[in-house]
Amino acid sequence: MDLQGLARQNFQRLAANPYPGRGIVIGKIKDADEFVQIYWIMGRSPNSRNRIFVKEESGFVRTEVFDKREPHDPSNIIYYALKHTGNDHVVTNGHQTDTIIEALAGGKTFEQGLDKWQFEPDPPNYTPRIAGRVQITGNTVRYSLACLKCQANDPKYSTRQYFHYETAVEGCGHLITTYSGDGNPLPAFSGEPVLVPLAADIGRIADEYWAALNADNRVALAVKTIKIRDNSFAVRIVNKSR
Repeated sequence: MDLQGLARQNFQRLAANPYPGRGIVIGKIKDADEFVQIYWIMGRSPNSRNRIFVKEESGFVRTEVFDKREPHDPSNIIYYALKHTGNDHVVTNGHQTDTIIEALAGGKTFEQGLDKWQFEPDPPNYTPRIAGRVQITGNTVRYSLACLKCQANDPKYSTRQYFHYETAVEGCGHLITTYSGDGNPLPAFSGEPVLVPLAADIGRIADEYWAALNADNRVALAVKTIKIRDNSFAVRIVNKSR
């Protein structure tokens, strides 16, 4: 099977998964000078579902409580999901967005920006912290994904996984999620990020990935396209609650 066929097969598996949790995709649009970051959130509890994505004038994307009249705990659900500094574009599923940005702005590495973090303190799931970075240097683009998790839902054992990509597959991206599927406790993502397809424009990407997420559990999705030649970007957001 070729890489495009493998990507389509993996996308079908995503669509069949009722609860992959939060997900990040990074890759490149075919025959274009644009890289893509996708991030989505899903939820089963009222607290997790009571959220939307909001884009600020800076282009940063954060989560926000949708109905403030409802009881809510913001500790693990309100954070910046997408930020950038210079030619570095970062996406994560938590507060580690800020520490990665601070590290990169200060000349440190992506990994150093994650040093203070482990998995989320939410037993029994101990949700993995996932993160991604797109780095543009002239006409060269590299991207990375990270997963900080514990082994077999045992918080005594912390694992850090980093995946670095120097050459993008045209029309494809690499996907990492917090969970491998539904369960109690929820099973953490395992293995390497998988290849998935990317459509030719931001609108189609948003539509296709939103449609692939379980309709009962999806909460919000953001797509960011980044032009290599000038570092300009666009953001498209889909919120279940409006």
